Amino acid sequence: MKDKNFKEQIGEMLKKHGNVAKNISRRKMIKLSVKKREAMIMECGALATWTAPESTGRSPKDTYMVKHPESQHLIDWTSPNNIPMAPDTFDMLFEDAIKTLEKSDKIYETDRVVGADSAYALPVKTVTNKALSSLFVDNMFRPVPSDIKNSIFAEKPFILISLPDCKVNTERYEGRLRKNEKGEVSNLAVAMDFDRRVGIVYGSAYMGSMKKLIFTVMNYYLPLEGILPLHCSANEGTDGRTALLLGLSGTGKTTLSADPKRALLGDDEHGWSKNGIANFENGCYAKMIDITHEAEPEIWNAVMHKDDYLKHGAIVENAMVYPNGKVDYFDTRYTENSRSSYPLEFLTNIKKSSVGGHPTTILFLTADAYGVLPPISRLDESQAMFWFLMGYTSKLAGTETGVTEPQATFSRFFGAPFMPAQPAVYAQMLGDKMKEHNVKVFLVNTGWSGGKYGVGSRIKLRYTRAMVDAALNGDLNNVQYTTDPIFHVSIPQSCSNVPQEILTPKNVWADKNDFDVTAKMLAGKFSEQFDKAYGSHGLDKEIVKQCPGK
Repeated sequence: MKDKNFKEQIGEMLKKHGNVAKNISRRKMIKLSVKKREAMIMECGALATWTAPESTGRSPKDTYMVKHPESQHLIDWTSPNNIPMAPDTFDMLFEDAIKTLEKSDKIYETDRVVGADSAYALPVKTVTNKALSSLFVDNMFRPVPSDIKNSIFAEKPFILISLPDCKVNTERYEGRLRKNEKGEVSNLAVAMDFDRRVGIVYGSAYMGSMKKLIFTVMNYYLPLEGILPLHCSANEGTDGRTALLLGLSGTGKTTLSADPKRALLGDDEHGWSKNGIANFENGCYAKMIDITHEAEPEIWNAVMHKDDYLKHGAIVENAMVYPNGKVDYFDTRYTENSRSSYPLEFLTNIKKSSVGGHPTTILFLTADAYGVLPPISRLDESQAMFWFLMGYTSKLAGTETGVTEPQATFSRFFGAPFMPAQPAVYAQMLGDKMKEHNVKVFLVNTGWSGGKYGVGSRIKLRYTRAMVDAALNGDLNNVQYTTDPIFHVSIPQSCSNVPQEILTPKNVWADKNDFDVTAKMLAGKFSEQFDKAYGSHGLDKEIVKQCPGK
């Protein structure tokens, strides 16, 4: 078997198995998920499922990338998220996965693509022993288009093997997989081999592991083809102009991208090619913690609308669902990371093609709990590249055990775990595309004003919406700006429907000296993080100059 490539081995195993459900209907996926007790039917008709405690979220420490001598220079191994795996260890995982599939009573083979633009849609064959996993793939990945032959990846498909409930034989992987806090070899692995075009989810039942593995794969392949992958939401106005919103959890990305005046292309993963913007996905994987119909009507209706369960297919993962099928999204006893996957078509205000023109505006969202960043500021090309590299927001006191003060958080490109290439590649591509398409970039702070968390107050959502509207409709292109002396960004001196005094943060701090101390402290954190993450990368001097504290 070892002289055959992975694709041949998978094909041979599927041919010999005898009970393979290949590209079955969505209805059958749902029916089998319930019949095999992989999920239960909720009162609304959606499916509810639960995972083992170690699978209530991604497992970054168990996520690996195969390190090949001929391609290792393409990956930034200085990033803590890029954990190398030896090729022969991946060979062992693949061998074990094949043996596990051979012993499975039923296998589900699902052919889909990732990428709404057929020019670079990636064919993905998912092979799993769980019906619910195939339904998740049906929710999240796109149907194979009729013109798939035009894709640059038409002859270079990717294979995803998912064994969510099967654990790795730890004895075989002593010294090859990490040891957990108890000193035991971890019994799960999420591994991807970019060169041999195979990914394996082994022992992680968190369905986001499949989604994010494929996202990481796209983020590796696309820059090699001159396409910029982005962890962002995208929407389009009635004028046909596209906007991108990038931001980490808690910055308001979901809320601000769900704009009734603008059609949603997608909420999480996109590519920016010579053709414009295209969503990677067919669905959404939304956080459900504390969700209400009033706060998030679109997401609520997508998941909770009532229908025959065989026509529904939304999957609610790790939420508190009671035996009568009712749900309590405020109950966090199991996890705060309850999720739901559903097709984009369950939303009302979408652009069905999921493709749009080149963006005219990009918004970087941050929730600055220190209260020193402007509510909105304009970034030039070098500044945009810098803030893209940093991916800044802050954790709040009370959100995690032991967090009593705001904490600066940096996630490169607003999606650090999923961006494996050298950082200069993504940053330079953004700068080049900004210049080519005359894109305006704004930093939007949805965090605190008038003092840090505990002293000041959260910037009112209506003000943030007004500033976002002004950025999108071009109003902020025609106002006066001043330069922030510490963070170097350009602050507008006026914005419709926003009090002028809040635009410059220092104006609304009672203690101006305290503002200066806090701002310089945060600038120091930027400088420290920049040196740690990028000090050895030889980035352009114009980018380095934009770093606060330099």
